[in-house]
Amino acid sequence: MKIALIGYGKMGKAIHEIAKEKNEKAGKLVYDISLIIDIDNRATITKEELQQVDVAIEFTSPHTAVENIHWCFDADVPVVVGSTGWTSKLAEIQAYAKENNKAFLFAPNFSIGVNIFFELNRYLAKIMNEHTEYDVIMEEIHHTEKKDAPSGTALHAALDILKRLERKSDWKNENSDDSSTLSIISKREDLVPGTHQITYESEIDKIDIIHTAHNRKGFAGGALMAAAWLHNKKGIYSMEDVLGFNKH
Repeated sequence: MKIALIGYGKMGKAIHEIAKEKNEKAGKLVYDISLIIDIDNRATITKEELQQVDVAIEFTSPHTAVENIHWCFDADVPVVVGSTGWTSKLAEIQAYAKENNKAFLFAPNFSIGVNIFFELNRYLAKIMNEHTEYDVIMEEIHHTEKKDAPSGTALHAALDILKRLERKSDWKNENSDDSSTLSIISKREDLVPGTHQITYESEIDKIDIIHTAHNRKGFAGGALMAAAWLHNKKGIYSMEDVLGFNKH
């Protein structure tokens, strides 16, 4: 399978390294990173060159993601997107993909562990809807180079809570005294790949669910898994589809 990496920062490089490791382990070329596109060569890559790949994996920035997605759509190349901070336009992108029969898979986080965390979060929020004595708060910690706050992962988890917890109607990226608001506390520290914590607390006890990333390998491996899954498909998907959670 031929893959284009759009964006060759920390995540792009991590995906490339994991692809090499998986190829070596398999003893054959499973993931062929045949095109690397970054800020230095983006303007010189033609549509025809992009069309030589089977799937594109896009990890750039909030400012370039939407343009890159449309570029892939234009070339009719399935695209897996991990950039965050642009999701105010997600519904528009999904509508375009559906109307034009494109292949699109977005996830705020491709780590298998994080996606299990998401599933636990959805289930717990559904249960806690009946237990109004518990309040909920979120905290996320990332490296100091993280450009968006809250993180895409935290925002995804927050929206999942808002869909299931009737006593919460909105979120704020700060501590709030409003009982209808879900507080998300964002912290930025050196050399932290990412930690997300959701806490339900009452007068008598506290329940935490936490995911802590040790490195970027989980994100990179999940992105490759998603690319292989999206290959030869059309439609709009998420990691819930890749991992089979939507079959429940």
